[in-house]
Amino acid sequence: MLSRTADDVYWASRYVERAENLARLMEVAVRMSLMPMKAEDGGEWLSVLIASGTEPLYLEKYNSVTEADAIHFIAFDGDNPSSIYNCLKNARESMRAQRHTITRELWEAVNDTWHGIRDMDVEAMERRGRSEFFDWVKQRSHLVRGAIAGTMIRDDLYNFLRIGTFVERADSTARILDVKYHLILPEGVPLGGAADYYQWTALLQSVSAHVNYRRLFGEAVRSIRVAELLILRDEMPRSIRSCYDEIMRNLEDLSGDYGRSLPSLRMAGRVHAEIKYGTIDEIFNLIGLHEFLTSIVDRNIEIGAQIQRDFLLVPEEQGETQSQSQSMA
Repeated sequence: MLSRTADDVYWASRYVERAENLARLMEVAVRMSLMPMKAEDGGEWLSVLIASGTEPLYLEKYNSVTEADAIHFIAFDGDNPSSIYNCLKNARESMRAQRHTITRELWEAVNDTWHGIRDMDVEAMERRGRSEFFDWVKQRSHLVRGAIAGTMIRDDLYNFLRIGTFVERADSTARILDVKYHLILPEGVPLGGAADYYQWTALLQSVSAHVNYRRLFGEAVRSIRVAELLILRDEMPRSIRSCYDEIMRNLEDLSGDYGRSLPSLRMAGRVHAEIKYGTIDEIFNLIGLHEFLTSIVDRNIEIGAQIQRDFLLVPEEQGETQSQSQSMA
């Protein structure tokens, strides 16, 4: 496969997944801002900016963190390369360049999604309803993935589409879980209290995991069990373990096709083994949850960069028009 084709579809799938994950991060902030015992003003949105890696860029444009500015910046700001608007725009441009290699259903799913957000702004979102907007972004992402799963041949192109999705999702799950680290409880409110419980519950709801939590654990929401679900449990489709199961499967397919052991496969294998054979007690007691999640994000970025070197266009080949390798970190 030409590296240009691989590069386009890999980044298109990453951008669609990133748009969904940004919507999920915003949903966390909205849910937490509605709680009776919440963080100080703007704290929920600051936690989202920190977790998404966009806080420095935001503070270049705004003097303080407010709900209105943060929503505009994360969802619609054309100056933010990782806004939902820009993610869907870039996904559409990448897929348009490969219309001859992807199915009509996949192209229409991506193209219709772009046209749905192209003229939208905060005012239109508020009229529609925030929850409805977040659900729309998630549903469009589901539609794109459904078109990939239901219509694409299982070849190299399919593998790159899948790898892009799960590299991005692993990054996002770690960041969403780490939002709780950055979200400060109100002064005098204890860990494990009602406010802490509601924050963890809101986080579970934002990744469509609240029902799954009850099914797997059958107990009240506890931080250590939320972390176990989103990091180690392969039954959970958005867990880091599940993401790395998929990354390994697709990289192994590509490694076999190319007839060599790839550095990206070895790097991903080390992370996969650590998650597969690790325990949640080790993460909490020996490493620390925040430190572990930061390490996952950093190594996930390194793996993405190595995939770029192994298969895709290196930065100097991309030129001025290709900014897709920019990370959220």
